[in-house]
Amino acid sequence: MKKSLLLFVAMVTGMVANAQYENAKQVFSSPKLQEAVKTHKLVAILPFEVKMTYKKQPRDFDIETNREKEREKAYSIQSSIYTFLLRKASKYTVEFQDVEKTNVLLKKAGMTDKLGDFTKDEIAKALNVDAVIAGKFEAEQSKSEAGAIVTTVLFGGMGSKTGSGALTMMVNDGPTGDLLWRFFKSMNDDVFSSSDELIDRMMRKVSRNFPYSK
Repeated sequence: MKKSLLLFVAMVTGMVANAQYENAKQVFSSPKLQEAVKTHKLVAILPFEVKMTYKKQPRDFDIETNREKEREKAYSIQSSIYTFLLRKASKYTVEFQDVEKTNVLLKKAGMTDKLGDFTKDEIAKALNVDAVIAGKFEAEQSKSEAGAIVTTVLFGGMGSKTGSGALTMMVNDGPTGDLLWRFFKSMNDDVFSSSDELIDRMMRKVSRNFPYSK
């Protein structure tokens, strides 16, 4: 009985801590934001910078395979943000460049997989847009998917988190490259999470502060 009570208390404590972590967010708006966004008509969404790590590295871990997963996630998040914004296009004051066109233009400019080597105004010029949306996704896997499934079955969904992550989203002015807006959101990542789900969760928080909302 005592062991069961301690287990229950530990699980509830963990759920409370996870909820607090999930709610953590930070928003920055530049004094130049309001004037700058009035001049923006077309905005590009860049592939996100992705970093995926493990609390306990898997036995079959391969650095090249992990890098490929990070690259796939970078484009997956880019696509998910574009899809989300496209669904609600009437609510925004700007248009968003098709991500396929963005990626083709980045390739032609020799910027693919090397965005960190260029300034945001250089990227915006190559894409012929008024502003760029960029960001970073960092995730640490703390439990295997198999382990999370077992926990879900045993405890009905409690404690099925496989890891934690943080999403940072930024808007930079095209002509100047200046950072106009930054949103940071920490979140838990479970076994069923996809890029679409992660972005939906983030954008629900972003919507109140998103600089292009009407």
